[in-house]
Formats: sequence, structure tokens, C-alpha cells
Amino acid sequence: MMIRTMTAACALAAFSTPLMAGKADVLNTYADIAQAGYEDSVTTAQRLSDAIDALLEKPSAQTLTRAREAWIAARVPYQQTEVFRFGNAIVDDWEGKVNAWPLDEGLIDYVADDAGPTDENPYAVLNVIAQPTFTLSGQEIDATAITPELLETTLHEADQVEANVATGYHAVEFLLWGQDLNGTDHGAGDRPWTDYATGDECTNGNCDRRGEYLRAATDLLLSDLEWMAAQWGAEGEARSTLTADEDAGLVAMLTGMGSLSYGEQAGERMKLGVMLNDPEEEHDCFSDNTHNSHFYDGLGIRNVYTGHYTRVDGSIVSGESLSDLVAEADADVDAGLRTQLDATMARLAAIKSTAEAGTSYDQMLARGNDAGEALIMSAVDALVNQTRGIERAVTALGLDGVGIEGSDSLDDPDAVFQ
Repeated sequence: MMIRTMTAACALAAFSTPLMAGKADVLNTYADIAQAGYEDSVTTAQRLSDAIDALLEKPSAQTLTRAREAWIAARVPYQQTEVFRFGNAIVDDWEGKVNAWPLDEGLIDYVADDAGPTDENPYAVLNVIAQPTFTLSGQEIDATAITPELLETTLHEADQVEANVATGYHAVEFLLWGQDLNGTDHGAGDRPWTDYATGDECTNGNCDRRGEYLRAATDLLLSDLEWMAAQWGAEGEARSTLTADEDAGLVAMLTGMGSLSYGEQAGERMKLGVMLNDPEEEHDCFSDNTHNSHFYDGLGIRNVYTGHYTRVDGSIVSGESLSDLVAEADADVDAGLRTQLDATMARLAAIKSTAEAGTSYDQMLARGNDAGEALIMSAVDALVNQTRGIERAVTALGLDGVGIEGSDSLDDPDAVFQ
């Protein structure tokens, strides 16, 4: 992964007057939006938890559908918080527990017959749900009770293999939808509700343990989100670290915006999938919710720049913003970046509306689907373009040390196939 480092070429003449009087207010707005976004993630995760309680108490097609709907709703605020990654170490150190992907789902539960262990991951089909005891890294593991502690301390990234994702949104997603075996054809995972049934109705075995795993993963997700929301509160570590050094705080904001825009979203999440024509590169691959994930990631970037976030209850969190600071330094740079952010959102909205009209994101990735590729690459180009605007904002503000993450798919495409 390449890091593109931005430094100001020189001090601007305009800096001879006090320019950044509003830095502290900008940082507080940013922290307020982070706190609200994570609190909304807690709220929607609690609704997901309630829906999963209903599913496990009375398994049916209806309760499974409601749990899936609650999962999709829970992604809306969370994806808007991904912009707080990359620049805030406390978020980066934590994020892998809640949103790591892709995952070798056979670690958790049954998978298609053609799956098996690989040289990279001998635990790719461990199927913990079917194994009350197993050997992991030479140790005998008692998994008779499937608990949050088992998932977090024993299974997650077992043997230091990143694909051994045992926790977070995507583990829950897999347990609600199952594998998506449609390739680049239309259709998401189609796990039957009877995978959570009791007695003779139970399908694919171990329905009680599958429910235990789903309950444990959901409880852990909720507690992790509650912890992060607290870190952005008035006395939280994330807020205090951000505001301790105003220039460093602004660097964190712009690093998060640029890295999510460029290397992460445009590169790893979007262009790479087009290059490989691979639906496994979808961010929400089991549920076919990737179009929403991309849209709300983009919205999160715009939220931070404009200092404006709409909460799940419809209320608004807003205040002095990066846009205000940049406009004071160079009004043209600010206007240009705002236009670029709006252009990106329009192109992500086009992907979202196309998927909602019946052409799923994995179909867009299919080899030979020129229209689908054009739709995705239009958004990739817009994300790259807005990153150039972010770089210009960095220069306008005279900041040093903004490191924007890269991606081989953008910076060295030949390396993708080596």
C-alpha cells in the first residue's frame, strides 16, 4: 500500500494575518459529528439486536427478513463514520473488530462443498459452529459455549490471518444471509430461516449453536460501538487527542478524508473489483448491499468537509467546518472541492439507484458489462478527482504531514496481477 505524502510547498502570503481563528471550533464540530455517528451506530445496532432476539425466539421467514432489514439500516450511520479512520489511531486500532472484510466465512459456518483450507489459511473451513472443540495453533480449544470472548480473543484473526474474521458487521451479515453463490448474476445470499429452527425443522445442523454465534457476535458488535461512541464524548480519548494539537487535528481530518476517498474507496473497494471482475471484492457481498456502503462512505467524507451530519432521527449536527477554513484561505479551492464532492455523490447515487432498480453491484462487476464498468469507474474517477481537491485544500491551509493512502489498483495496476 503506497502512502502519498502531502506537504505545503510554501507559506502563503495570506498567512500574514490570523487565518485559523476557528480551528478549535472546526475540530469540535468534527468530534461532535463523530460522536453522533457512532451513537447512531449504537442505536441502529440495538435495533438489530432486538430483531435478532425476535428471530432466535421465533424463527420464521418474517423474523429473518426483519433482522436483515435491521442490518442494512445499521450500516447507514456506520459507513458515514469510516471517514474517521486513517487519521485517528484510536479508530484504526479498533476498526478491524467491527468492519473487517473480506472474510473466509467457512471459519464460522458451513460453506459450499467446493471450499476448503488453503495454504494461506488452514482454518478457512474450520466451521466453529459445528465444532464444540477444535485445535487452533496447536492448542485444544473448548468452544462448547460460543461467547463474545471466544470470538474476540480466540477466533478473530486466528493464527494472525486477516481473513479469519470472526466478529463485526460482516460476520453477522454472513449469518443472516449465508454465502452469495450467484457470482456476477443477480441475487444475494439465501440462508433459509430454518437454519435457526428447532427440532426437526432445523436445516444444515447445529441450529442452536448458530443462534449462539449470531447472538454473541451481535452483543460484541454492540459493545464495541458503545465503547467507540464514548471515546468521542466530552471526556473521551479520541476527542481529547484530536483537540490537543489544532494543526495535528486538522491533519487527521484531511488524512481521513483523502485516504478513504482515494486508496480505500476508489482503489481497494471499487477499481480493484472492476479490474478482477470479482464479486468477492464487494464490501457487503453476502447481502448485496455494497451500493449503499459506497454511497454512505462518500457521504461521510462530505459530512466532514461541510461540518454537517443528519442523524437517524432527522436532527442535524453542524458547526464551523473545514470548508469555512479553506474558503477563508482560498475561496476558489473551497468552491472547487465542494463541487467535486457533489459530483462524487451524484455518481455514487447513480450506482445506488441502478442497484435499487434491479441491477445489483455484482452484476456491474461482470466481465463484458461495459455499462456497469462505466458506472463504477465514473464514481472512481470522481473520487480520485475530489482527492486532488483535498490535496489543494491541504496546500491552501499550509498544513504538513497529511498522508493519503494509495492502492496498487490506482498507482501501479500491473502489480495487481503479479
